[in-house]
Amino acid sequence: MSDETNLRVPIAPQQVDAPLTRMAIFLVLVVSDADGAMDTVRDVVSGIDDLVKNVAIRDLTGHLSCTVGIGARVWQQLTGRALPAELHPFREVVGARHTAVATPGDVLFHIRSERADLCIELEKQILQAFGESVTVADETQGFRYFDTRDLLGFVDGTANPVGPDLPEATLVGDEDPNYAGGSYVVVQKYTHPLAMWQQLTTEQQEAVIGRRKLDNIELDDAVSGQKSHKTLSTIVDDLGEHDILRDNMPFASPGQGIYGTYFIGYTRHLWVIERMLERMFVGDPPGLHDRLLDFSAVQTGATFFAPSVSLLAAIADAAPSATAAN
Repeated sequence: MSDETNLRVPIAPQQVDAPLTRMAIFLVLVVSDADGAMDTVRDVVSGIDDLVKNVAIRDLTGHLSCTVGIGARVWQQLTGRALPAELHPFREVVGARHTAVATPGDVLFHIRSERADLCIELEKQILQAFGESVTVADETQGFRYFDTRDLLGFVDGTANPVGPDLPEATLVGDEDPNYAGGSYVVVQKYTHPLAMWQQLTTEQQEAVIGRRKLDNIELDDAVSGQKSHKTLSTIVDDLGEHDILRDNMPFASPGQGIYGTYFIGYTRHLWVIERMLERMFVGDPPGLHDRLLDFSAVQTGATFFAPSVSLLAAIADAAPSATAAN
């Protein structure tokens, strides 16, 4: 298929492996308890394809895409279906010094594009369609920073799976056939005290991250004692290494002294990210937490399930205020 033909339609919704882009919006919403709110939300999320097309057609080279995630609190009422096997509200992880907090979130929109205006226009149309049926719990605009680095200066997302490993790591399969093709999504918002970080030498920063800063080459894992972020966030068991897909982005407001990283992880198995967070916040061994957390203050934490595009469209047929499970 020619490049020209590829530009005839936008990227399909729920494509978790959509291309990395220069801009993203992470929009987390809470559904109102008011009468009719759930029905409005159902109509909007099941019809997201039309909203994306309406904006994307203005510039197909902008690679606009949108992934919708639904939280456990509203899943059954919104979809009329049983919960996916691993879906539950975000579980706080309490360490000796740092806590991965849980914050409200019923619906997630992960909007990506090469153009900021396309992202903002799609977000505007989504919120207009919702009206008063939702409130905004968090809205973060992320940007691509140089060669996919975070604001700490290190390349982010190097360990992402590629090729056939990508769907294997991110999409539910036969283990939960009713939800095959969907993906669990965890989001967290971290802010960085850059002045403190910049007091470290480059060698000290590299020891925290587990990679060289300039060329991104991995450093050897510690054989004992304090482990690097790279090691603690890598989950290995008897079945091998369990990958996730990260599409993290920096965000910043220099005038307010705000610099941060928005973590978003897509995974076939929610337990993989939960194990990762436990290793980071509690430590491995316990007490030796991820030193990156000393320079990364977590502000939010929420878990969602991004259903396949066909399942997302099908929830339009769910009975209003449905609570029955299949």
